[in-house]
Formats: sequence, C-alpha cells, structure tokens
Amino acid sequence: MPYDVERLAQALKAARLAKGLSQRALAQASGLPQSHISNIERGAVDLRVSSLIQLARHLDLELTLVPRHAVPAVNAIVRSSGGRGSPRQATERLPADAQRPAYSLDDDDDG
Repeated sequence: MPYDVERLAQALKAARLAKGLSQRALAQASGLPQSHISNIERGAVDLRVSSLIQLARHLDLELTLVPRHAVPAVNAIVRSSGGRGSPRQATERLPADAQRPAYSLDDDDDG
C-alpha cells in the first residue's frame, strides 16, 4: 500500500508557511538545497527518511510511528489541539481546568 506522499508534502509545506519560512530560509536551516525542498513540496521526488527528519526538526514536528489501529485517536488529539504548535503550546492555550491528560490509569493500577 503506497503512502499518500501528496498529503505528506502538503503537511510539510503548511508547517513551513505556518512558521513564516521561505523555502530558502528552510533550506539554510536544514542544510537541504532549496530546489530539493521545492521538489518535495510538489511531490516530484521520492522523499528520503533522512530528508523528512531534517525538515521535521526544523519545522518543530515530531515523526512517530503509530500503530494503524491508533491512528484515529492520534488524529483526534491533533485536531483537538488545533493541529499546530507543540502539545505544550496547545495546552497553554486551554483554560487551567481543561488541561488534563488524554488518558488515565484505572484505580487498580496504583499498586
């Protein structure tokens, strides 16, 4: 099953624009050529994991492998945080009484 490269490319471009970076500025920060970033954003190249990691780090994104069955839950959490910024920034925007973990342990687990 091929991964949706177009969606990934759009997400990288959106993150770059949200940070107010030009392709040239991102290229200087990440060490990747600007032309390569342009090709990635257009979906014109086969994106290497090493390039994805470099771009993600400079765009304040985290790459995580998520079990397929958990993807809907992860997507819901990202949507509820506004989908931008770090999780810490997202909770800082919430009122104090709304800041709670997305999970809790059962009373039986307290040991």
